[in-house]
Amino acid sequence: MSIPNSLYLDCPSCGEKTLHEVLRGRMSKGGDVLETTVKCQECQHVHATVVREPSSVKLPVLLSDMGRTTKLEFEFGEDELVAVGDELFIGDSNVIVTAIERGESRVPQAPAKEISTIWVKKFDKVRVRISVNKTSKTLAAELTALPDEEFFVGDILTIGRDDVVVHSIKTREGMVRQGGVAARDIVRIYAKSARTTYS
Repeated sequence: MSIPNSLYLDCPSCGEKTLHEVLRGRMSKGGDVLETTVKCQECQHVHATVVREPSSVKLPVLLSDMGRTTKLEFEFGEDELVAVGDELFIGDSNVIVTAIERGESRVPQAPAKEISTIWVKKFDKVRVRISVNKTSKTLAAELTALPDEEFFVGDILTIGRDDVVVHSIKTREGMVRQGGVAARDIVRIYAKSARTTYS
């Protein structure tokens, strides 16, 4: 840790966390403790404080990408809360936390220091599953989309050589029969063959 120009700290005068200018300070020999005099930018109160750099932990991260699993490491503050659904940036990839192991059990969230393994999946592209109804049979298909790409009821999609029209979209919350849904939230798209009319 080096001596910064400013810090967000609890101000004893304001009673809340505010931006403080660092007037002077010195580092401990280990470089993880800063003894400093600071000035609150809200009320101008000057006070002395000690700032400790939080300890960090490196955790094993298992990255799933289109059927392949890669083992990586990621650094967290030891008290940082990690939860299923969190989005992280590892290397050059956006990933989303899909599972957290604490010892032998899986938990929805935990402080980093209690976690044994984090499971993530790449989130720069997601698979969107589609069921296409063709008269007496239903065909399964998939599209790859960006997480924020939206699909709307009424959209015409090209699946193989066929154009199909979206009639409903299933999410974890239920069925959507009008409007749009981001690819990240889609469980399955239901579509039927689009009729072609000639005028």
